[in-house]
Amino acid sequence: MTTKKSKSTRKQNSEKIIDTLERKLKKRDGELKNIKQDLKEKEDKLLRSYADLQNYQKRVGKELQINKMELKKKYLTELIDIKELLISAYEDSNPKKGLKLIISNLDNFFEKEQIKYIDCIGKTFDHNIHHAVNTIEKDDCEDETIVEEVKKGYLLNDTLLRPSQVIVAKRNENR
Repeated sequence: MTTKKSKSTRKQNSEKIIDTLERKLKKRDGELKNIKQDLKEKEDKLLRSYADLQNYQKRVGKELQINKMELKKKYLTELIDIKELLISAYEDSNPKKGLKLIISNLDNFFEKEQIKYIDCIGKTFDHNIHHAVNTIEKDDCEDETIVEEVKKGYLLNDTLLRPSQVIVAKRNENR
């Protein structure tokens, strides 16, 4: 009898274990299904975000191209006007009038674009906006004073566009 009872108890225990394992397996299957669904949703979101990013990059690229072309057109139009003025000055019997007009137009353009000439004669040399091409010994001025401008320098909105090329005074130390 004990063997029959123990067989029956073992069978019941086995059935309980199998039942518990099946419930746990179903629960895990449900969790796995949820995880797969969540992963699929996140993958879809990621792919949409990636597509949005690519579209944004394309749109910004096109906008940059358009802006670049507009800027190019603006400056080329200004150059065309200057070329036409140069041709007129060249063909004119008094080219000085035409050249004055060209210089005036360029001055207006520079002013509109906020390009300013760097006034440097008599000023102290500043390596940030000046480029010394030579030094000259002079006793009648301070060291590092700019005495001659070889090439004009320009600022664009207080940012250096081109440094002034200058000759700087140096006191004669032997005297």
